[in-house]
Amino acid sequence: MKIDIKHKSYDEVQALPRPKRKTPKKVGLFWRCLIRLLTIFGMMGTRFKFESQGLEKLKKEPCLILMNHSCFLDMQIAYRILFPKHFCIVSTTDSFVGFGGLMGWLMRTIGCIPTQKFVTDLNLIQDMNYAFKTLKTSVLMYPEAGYSLDGTATSLPRKMGVLLKKFDVPVIMIESFGAFSRNPLYNELQVRKKVQVTAKARCLFTWEQIHEKTVRELSDELDAAFGFDHFKWQAEQGLEITEPFRADGLHRILYQCPHCGAEGQMEGKGIHLTCGSCGKRYELTPLGHLKALTGETEFSHIPDWFRWQRQQVRQQILEGSYRMEADVKIGMLIDYKALYMVGEGKLIHDLNGITLTGCDGKLTYTHKPLNSYNLNADYYWYEIGDIISIGDKDGLFYCFPKDATSVAKARLATEEMYKLYKSRQLTVPV
Repeated sequence: MKIDIKHKSYDEVQALPRPKRKTPKKVGLFWRCLIRLLTIFGMMGTRFKFESQGLEKLKKEPCLILMNHSCFLDMQIAYRILFPKHFCIVSTTDSFVGFGGLMGWLMRTIGCIPTQKFVTDLNLIQDMNYAFKTLKTSVLMYPEAGYSLDGTATSLPRKMGVLLKKFDVPVIMIESFGAFSRNPLYNELQVRKKVQVTAKARCLFTWEQIHEKTVRELSDELDAAFGFDHFKWQAEQGLEITEPFRADGLHRILYQCPHCGAEGQMEGKGIHLTCGSCGKRYELTPLGHLKALTGETEFSHIPDWFRWQRQQVRQQILEGSYRMEADVKIGMLIDYKALYMVGEGKLIHDLNGITLTGCDGKLTYTHKPLNSYNLNADYYWYEIGDIISIGDKDGLFYCFPKDATSVAKARLATEEMYKLYKSRQLTVPV
């Protein structure tokens, strides 16, 4: 997929009118049938199968549908399982961009509700409530907001239990298997075509359970439901991925060498991951394990390596030494017509949060550590490049690093910084 791009000055973009808020639409039968038909072509070759538990009693009443976020197949999987049930979909604003604003009309017509990733959006809660109570329709939501980087769950919002109480509707959980293995985010959009995709749909909470359980109980059970590990699942299933490009881009998540400690020197290419600093080399086996070609294998399980990197970042934050600085190209998203490229600048991430400056001195934006529990960091975003996105309700800045800056590390640092400030292990900067 690609996105419409226009080049304008920062002042020109700031002067553009912002889109007016619109209420969600209930999806008509024609559009539901059309999308269901398109999923047949979109999922050809996946040999898709699914099983459901306890959904037969929830055919008509509005439900909140939660799903893990693995790859672009997710929405098609949901339609294959839920059709003909009508539902709205919480979608990122960038998916509304294109064709001079026509894409925004189309997305709304098929029930999409726009929101910004990891930005406090009270309108979203109102829109979802409108869908439940007024339209009498269900809502599909990916609570992780971003795709999984390492095959495990991304941090969930801490107030999900409160939202479940507020919406007061049953909750359906959809978990996909094989979708991540087929098309992991780091692998540069290359599809492992032999991987079968399956899914399981179940009633996670009935209406009665929403009333009976405490907010904490709901949140804890939700965390448990999202406690997946796709690399572990692959090994347990004996699923062999033999494509010669299976390690391409693996350095996007495994950016630090556990042997010599160097950062930004890893390169995933073919079936190998190699450190350019010490020369240590690992093979990504068909079952998804890492194996050092010489010496000790520090981490055979990719999520373990990723967790080790998280601890390294956390320690840097506690010591006060964490800092990331990158020269970036800057895009802005303020309406549904295009991504506006407004110039270049510098992105600095440290204990004060993220500061973006640029556009010949006209732009200065600061994102404080407690502004968000996570960061919108993505790989090869719309086939342009890796991005770090920050912003607020008035607009989003999409920052494309010019060098090998690890957007994964920035995301880990944002998550850990938020936890440390929230728990008061660190003093919030003024």
